[in-house]
Amino acid sequence: MNQFNCPVPKDQQPTNEFIELSKSKIFTWPKSKKAFSFILLKFWIGTFFIFVLISSGSVYFETSTLRYILLSFFSSLSLPFLFSIRLYLGWNHIFKRLTSEKVEYEESGWYDGQIWIKPIKLKEKESLIASLEVKPILKNLIQILSIIIIVALIGILIFQNNNF
Repeated sequence: MNQFNCPVPKDQQPTNEFIELSKSKIFTWPKSKKAFSFILLKFWIGTFFIFVLISSGSVYFETSTLRYILLSFFSSLSLPFLFSIRLYLGWNHIFKRLTSEKVEYEESGWYDGQIWIKPIKLKEKESLIASLEVKPILKNLIQILSIIIIVALIGILIFQNNNF
C-alpha cells in the first residue's frame, strides 16, 4: 500500500489484516474443510462428555437417562456453533474490508475516524485476495454452520415430538 501513498496505519490496512489473520493458528483451521470438520467433531465430543457429566448430577438423570444423554448430545452443539460463528465473523470482516472501495481507519483514537478511497489497482488486488483466499473459507464455514444448525433442528424436533 505504500506505493499508493496510503495514509492508513499498517495494522489497519486490509491486506495486512488479512495476513495477520492468516497467521493466526485458530483462524487457519477453516481453510481445510476436512481438517476443520474433524477439529469441530473432536470439540463436540469433548463438550458432549462435559455436558453428560453435568447432567448426571441431576436427580432426574436416573429416571430419564436417555433423555439427558440426547439433551447433552444436542446441547453440546452450542460450543462448536459459537466457535464457528466467531471464525465466520472474523473472516467476513476481512472479506468486507478487502472488497470495500473505501478504508475506514483511526489515526490515534476512536474520535478521529478517517476514510481513504482505494486506488483502482489496489482495489483489484484486494478483490482478488478476497475472492481466491477468503471466499472459499467463508463458504466452508457456511456449510459447516448449516450442518450444525440442521443437526440442532433435528434435536429440537426429536424433543418436540417424542416424550421419553
